[in-house]
Amino acid sequence: MNKKRQVKAMNWTEVRIFTTTEGIEPVTGALISLGINGMIVEDSKDLERFLQGDTAARWDYVDDEVLRQRGRESNIRVYLADNQQGREQLQWLRQSLQALKQQEGGALYGRLEAELTNVQEEDWANNWKKYFKPFTVGEKLVVKPSWENWEETGDRRILEIDPGSSFGTGQHHTTRLCLEQLEALVRPGDRILDLGCGSGILFIAAMLLGAVDATAVDIEENSIRVAKENAMKNHLDPAAYHAEQGDIISDAALRQRLGGPYDIVAANIVADVILAMSPYFAGFLKKGGHLLVSGIIDERQDEVKEALVQRGFQLLRENREGGWVAATYRRP
Repeated sequence: MNKKRQVKAMNWTEVRIFTTTEGIEPVTGALISLGINGMIVEDSKDLERFLQGDTAARWDYVDDEVLRQRGRESNIRVYLADNQQGREQLQWLRQSLQALKQQEGGALYGRLEAELTNVQEEDWANNWKKYFKPFTVGEKLVVKPSWENWEETGDRRILEIDPGSSFGTGQHHTTRLCLEQLEALVRPGDRILDLGCGSGILFIAAMLLGAVDATAVDIEENSIRVAKENAMKNHLDPAAYHAEQGDIISDAALRQRLGGPYDIVAANIVADVILAMSPYFAGFLKKGGHLLVSGIIDERQDEVKEALVQRGFQLLRENREGGWVAATYRRP
């Protein structure tokens, strides 16, 4: 008799952080610096501008749920896995919010309080489904979640990605900018190293564009699981990619295992982490190889550029969108 194997669903903690419009940028910056990249932002002023402007008047229907959000306090939602790592992130998050309160001008950021709710993994996935629809990127890619269909047209490659609790659907400016630059960089036969891989979207895109070998690293164990699942969804050869949890900044043994040289190193993370990783980029790259960095807010780009140029990198391309920057450098 066959017995149906029961799989225990992973629990998630929904964290809703209450702030103000002015507090959204510093709070999201704090979240990204903690490795918490997937988030949903509800800005009360953005909603009000939409409802009062010409755009809303052109819509045939505005969902009641949207209308119920009117007058709500600005807030940011994130989902943390109910495991040891998730609990540690929650502790760091609370410390970061307390630090923001104590900053000069911290009163402008509202109450900076976090409300917690336990949710099931299935519910988390359904929350994403409301926001994630197929879309094209550049000239060669279509990004879509597994639950949506796409009528194939032309020779675009379909990149199927489900975010899980990890960052990277291509909707965020930073990821979209990276995908557009990868399209111009990847050549058949390339090897890529994806640092802070999140959902795996960048190394998967690179392989769909012609790379033959990929290595991915992330500090979050759940991101590695999700990245591997997404690689399977895109029918990548398991022998052609490797994903590993770890921190290249603190783990010399990991840096040695990653080896190289790679044709492309991608790091879509945050300015502070890119700066901390900067001493190691050249060691991973072939001579003439390319470094793609993103997750950098406009105000930090000059600082990142100066650090990389001082280490011998040559800036080739810089794209900006929505206050974020992605840049491609060449190793001489």
